[in-house]
Amino acid sequence: MRALVQRVTQAQVTVAEEVVGTIGAGLCVLVGVTHTDDPDIARRLADRVANLRVFDDETGVMNRSLLDSGGAALVVSQFTLYGDTSRGRRPSWSPAAPGPVAEPLVRAFAEQLAVDGVTVETGRFGAEMQVALVNEGPVTVMLELDREPATSQER
Repeated sequence: MRALVQRVTQAQVTVAEEVVGTIGAGLCVLVGVTHTDDPDIARRLADRVANLRVFDDETGVMNRSLLDSGGAALVVSQFTLYGDTSRGRRPSWSPAAPGPVAEPLVRAFAEQLAVDGVTVETGRFGAEMQVALVNEGPVTVMLELDREPATSQER
């Protein structure tokens, strides 16, 4: 499972000219799912995002997490994070999990963020979405977890 995390001052998702999710300061999180992902991976990745220290402390050092800063998360499903561009000019989407596998895992990811204490807004799974954001910093980080056991830092 992959999460492209962007620190934002604001972000929103629009579907068919309707705003379906919007946040102020926090993180815009694009989430991709592959075939081997499961609910445990979704939970662990959400915990990593909630505790990722990418917000400045009082001395200007990135030492605060989303939980510490009180920011929100905008979670948007993004199968193209698993685009394989190793051959040719057209990406292969084969590594991305199909909708029936991916949708419940993206939902589990968002739900775990909420359980962790984060205010969560989402896009609409499978819809043609427009994502607008103001990336602060800019700070953009790619996180990836697989079936390996959780380390003590992830717990």
